[in-house]
Amino acid sequence: MGQLEVWRLMSRFNAFKRTNTILHHLRMSKHTDAAAEVLLEKKGCAGVITLNRPKFLNTLTLNMIRQIYSQLKKWEQDPETFLIIIKGAGGKAFCAGGDIRVISEAEKAKQNIAPVFFREEYVLNNAVGSCQKPYVALIHGITMGGGVGLSIHGQFRVATEKCLFAMPETAIGLFPDVGGGYFLPRLQGKLGYFLALTGFRLKGRDVYRAGIATHFVDSEKLAMLEEDLLALKSPSKENIASVLENYHTESKIDRDKSFMLEEHMDKINSCFSANTVEEIIENLKQDGSSFALEQLKVINKMSPTSLKITLRQLMEGSSKTLQEVLTMEYRLSQACMRGHDFHEGVRAVVIDKDQSPKWKPADLKEVTDEDLNNHFKSLGSNDLKF
Repeated sequence: MGQLEVWRLMSRFNAFKRTNTILHHLRMSKHTDAAAEVLLEKKGCAGVITLNRPKFLNTLTLNMIRQIYSQLKKWEQDPETFLIIIKGAGGKAFCAGGDIRVISEAEKAKQNIAPVFFREEYVLNNAVGSCQKPYVALIHGITMGGGVGLSIHGQFRVATEKCLFAMPETAIGLFPDVGGGYFLPRLQGKLGYFLALTGFRLKGRDVYRAGIATHFVDSEKLAMLEEDLLALKSPSKENIASVLENYHTESKIDRDKSFMLEEHMDKINSCFSANTVEEIIENLKQDGSSFALEQLKVINKMSPTSLKITLRQLMEGSSKTLQEVLTMEYRLSQACMRGHDFHEGVRAVVIDKDQSPKWKPADLKEVTDEDLNNHFKSLGSNDLKF
């Protein structure tokens, strides 16, 4: 057998393997056995959602999104359900994000999962934001990307000392989606812009101090908090808030420590106030402090296209409603799927793990206004609708 035939056979085998992985994902998206990936249970006065992929840090699949959305809508209408609790199984993660590897591999194999995945994920984010019942997210462990979208738009977000928050999308050629364009520019000063562009990680009580969480509870008390919430009889929003407030007040871990970014907030506010990424970079250079130079080093590793998209996304999102932001982000997500950097980012960070993405274009100067405008263009009849 000649080299050409061997190469053809290998190509066919690899394509077959990829297609099988994707078909499995699509089959999983159709089946209704909740036990596999997400548990949906009525307990006491509450509907309880448990993200149940601990081996995969509870990353979101299309199947999970569909089941959560459907059940959320039912509980919203159920007079016997007074609150909704969402949590992650396994202790390591609430939810580390969407299953981006499957999405990228599907796109490369010309299987069109991405339009459906992002559409349904963002519709779920909006459903959380507009939920008519008190919604309590127990953000214990890793909470990133899609996990933030499942929690941040809800009424109550309870962090523990094990919570690790980040929106790291600029490192994978994407942008902080799932409503990032809505909540990030609304954080204190320019903190949200800083978190969005650098992917900086916040831990424990700092997640509360930054305004991401509404309450902080010691992790050893989390099970007890849940029991107390479930034991409430026909609770009002105020009853639920009172229970959360009591646990928050009793929490002792890191109570006396100041916000880890407190000493840097003046620098963050001045450096990240610029209207272009190039100006932000210049500001960091001019500042010259070790903190500024560290952020400069981080930003220089990110996708230039992602950096420019993200800054504009947050600037525009600062005056939009959540639905308007999600519509904008859906357009951006589909443009990123058609581009190079997302697939290269997933390869470098998730698949090969060499942490050395080759961005195209590789320089901020090469990302033109026209490129940027194309990302934000309306998709017409394919736009996101609620």
